Amino acid sequence: LLLLLFITQICVAQKDSLQLGDKYSEDHIYASISYAQLLNQPTGITRSGFSYSLSFGFLKDFTLNKKGNVAIALGLGYGYDFFNHQLKVQETNGNTIFASGLDLESNKFSAHNLEIPIEFRWRTSTAKKYDFWRIYPGIKFLYNFSNNFNYIDNSVLFSFDDVTSYRKLQYGLTLSAGYDVFNFNVYYSLTPLFENVTLNGEEINSSVIKFGLIFYIL
Repeated sequence: LLLLLFITQICVAQKDSLQLGDKYSEDHIYASISYAQLLNQPTGITRSGFSYSLSFGFLKDFTLNKKGNVAIALGLGYGYDFFNHQLKVQETNGNTIFASGLDLESNKFSAHNLEIPIEFRWRTSTAKKYDFWRIYPGIKFLYNFSNNFNYIDNSVLFSFDDVTSYRKLQYGLTLSAGYDVFNFNVYYSLTPLFENVTLNGEEINSSVIKFGLIFYIL
């Protein structure tokens, strides 16, 4: 919390000292909340129930022109994913076993990720204009450092941590667009969640799409 407050004060100091025409950067603390769905599920498995994603971090802005409306941003953050789904996942002696979970009373998984977002930025800001339109396409890399799959079957809870076939390194395309603090955000995964796994002979290529709001705070 103290670190975030310190960064905010630096950004505010930059805004107060800038004059029109000065070179500037739009460094941001970001936070997002998204509705999430699973795509490319195996035959007979629906996408997912109500699921969501949260993330926050810091983005460093590098302007590419004198006007300051075109830039590249590099960030570092934390992301949390929570899914209600219908794919039964078990871990036995380091081997991941998949089955249909349609009849389970509850079936969930969560993931904690290190995020590295990279954005190409176009905006209508100036050195003295802080409320502006923006379109930020980009790519986001995720490194999973913890995951948990759990389900309830016949009133018995089964839980598995750090499933071995869960893909550690993932990445996807992102797009943020909007005005001022409130912006629409989309993430489309380009990598499956699992590596080299099948269900009834069919390769499991489950991937993620997220859409919601992202907030950029100077």
